[in-house]
Amino acid sequence: MTIRHILIALLVPLTWGFGFALAKAGLDHFSPLLLMGMRFLIAAAVLVWFVPIPRGYLKQICSISFIAATLQYGLTFSGLARMDATPAVLLVQAEVIFGVIIAALLLGEKPSLKQIVGITISCLGILTIVGAPSLDGQIFGVMLILGGTLAFALGQVLIRRLKGALTGFQLTAWMGVIAGPQMILAAMLFEGDLILQISTAPLAAWGTVLYLGLIMTIIGYSAWYFILARYPVPMVMPVLLLLPVATILGAVSFLGERPDMIVLFGGAIVISGVGAVIIDPSAYAKRQRRD
Repeated sequence: MTIRHILIALLVPLTWGFGFALAKAGLDHFSPLLLMGMRFLIAAAVLVWFVPIPRGYLKQICSISFIAATLQYGLTFSGLARMDATPAVLLVQAEVIFGVIIAALLLGEKPSLKQIVGITISCLGILTIVGAPSLDGQIFGVMLILGGTLAFALGQVLIRRLKGALTGFQLTAWMGVIAGPQMILAAMLFEGDLILQISTAPLAAWGTVLYLGLIMTIIGYSAWYFILARYPVPMVMPVLLLLPVATILGAVSFLGERPDMIVLFGGAIVISGVGAVIIDPSAYAKRQRRD
């Protein structure tokens, strides 16, 4: 990658990682589904004017939006509301594990031996994190986070079935158009008085909403799709290994968290396993030969 492209690629873990930490702060004022619903509505309101209507694919986008956005973010951020950001983001790495397993079951993509070893290592890391004393009484939050990663992985398989028929910006915009109202409706049904939450929220909480909608979603995903369009997936995926690092820095800086050393040790095991799953040295060699 050129220096310029490396800097753009680094925007992805930075915007997403700090956004995850800031979302934890936002959950002090907004319920999870309301916060995510406002995030997606803001992103959709900005992007939808610049992308065509995905005619012929609205039915698929409705199902993708429910699974990969409403269900996934509802579970993940409901879990985040019940635990610290550091163990939460480390557990989120399980989405890679579930992604490989679901792709094998639904798409017939047989995992390599290296991926199987990586999955096994990551599972050991997850068990280490869950067993940390600092997570006592937070098992429900852990289950919600893991449920969210499973929904994310299933959603990505559904997106892959579109076979590139829609651009990334189309997906982001129209998933926001559909998922935003879904989340707001779910928040009305399950999360109490939304008017009270909105009317009493301080400016800092609204700043979090704007960051999630404009920076984390629009800028972060724009950078992600920009790099994906120019480099092979195996070359791009490793940049996501920096996501937990950015989140932990944000959690320490903004939230005053002091991560449990057992959690960090388990997280290092998880990241090592995920790295074994997603890093493909042959992709680098092929790219060097072409260049």
